Amino acid sequence: MHGLKGGARPQMNARQQMDGYRLLRSLKDESAALVIMDPQYRAVLDKMKLGNEGTRQKRRAELPQMSDHDITLFVEQIQRVLQPSGHLLMWVDKFIIASAHHLRYFNFTTWLRTVDLLAWDTQRFGMGKRLRAATEYLMIIQKEPTRAKDVWHNNSIRDFCSEKADRELHQHAKPMELTKTLILATTRRGDLVVDPCAGSYSTLRACRETGRNFMGCDLIGGSDE
Repeated sequence: MHGLKGGARPQMNARQQMDGYRLLRSLKDESAALVIMDPQYRAVLDKMKLGNEGTRQKRRAELPQMSDHDITLFVEQIQRVLQPSGHLLMWVDKFIIASAHHLRYFNFTTWLRTVDLLAWDTQRFGMGKRLRAATEYLMIIQKEPTRAKDVWHNNSIRDFCSEKADRELHQHAKPMELTKTLILATTRRGDLVVDPCAGSYSTLRACRETGRNFMGCDLIGGSDE
């Protein structure tokens, strides 16, 4: 687990430099309606032996990597802080999905169930020894009891999104409009949305624009806008 950053208590609706696991541990049981998680996976880089060093991957190399053990600990805490029927939106790549690598993150959880999957066309030409990666995937996971009625508020969202993200903000920035749409679909005004690997803080901006409360952090950068 990465070292903790700072000793201050986590703050609501602000950018802050802190370890995400510590932030999750600070939250009360069943306090969040939604958690969005975009881990910096180490597994795919090890598997493909592409590494993350050198000039071409300099920005990736600067990001702290998360081991499978780290991610599993995060998921355990997410299960605890989610409200019944609350959602976890977890970003993964095609290697993790195709190899079922993601299943190991849920070995010690009892109440989390995968209920859907969304594919995102990044509009970028990515890595790959055969097919070049141009998509990422969003696992839609729900804490039991699993249900859609009165919990999922938008039935017009397609399972495929093509939207360009601003990679100048962050190497792994995610699509802003999709983030906002999913927050509106899974939460109500005033609900708590948690992002323990906040990166570009697109989740914070989406929460500000939709009237949701945000609790999140990142190991790199923490000053508010």
